[in-house]
Amino acid sequence: MAWLSKYAPTLLSVLRIVAGLLLLEHGTQKLFHFPPMTMALPADAVPILMVAAAIELVGGMLLVLGVFSRIAAFICSGEMAVA
Repeated sequence: MAWLSKYAPTLLSVLRIVAGLLLLEHGTQKLFHFPPMTMALPADAVPILMVAAAIELVGGMLLVLGVFSRIAAFICSGEMAVA
């Protein structure tokens, strides 16, 4: 796969941007209800989901922009491990 090594930076950027957009989408779904959620949230889980939504929203934005991407990815992966 030596021929693929010249495309590594581009492919890693695409992976980072797509992962960031997916996190951003889930954060906006929980915080702003866009796109609309199909199920109702249990009342006792709302504070936990709001913290998760904030992590996903900020982490997703940082990943898409490429700012502090390693730290943001580490925190978001920890959040996904807890989820």
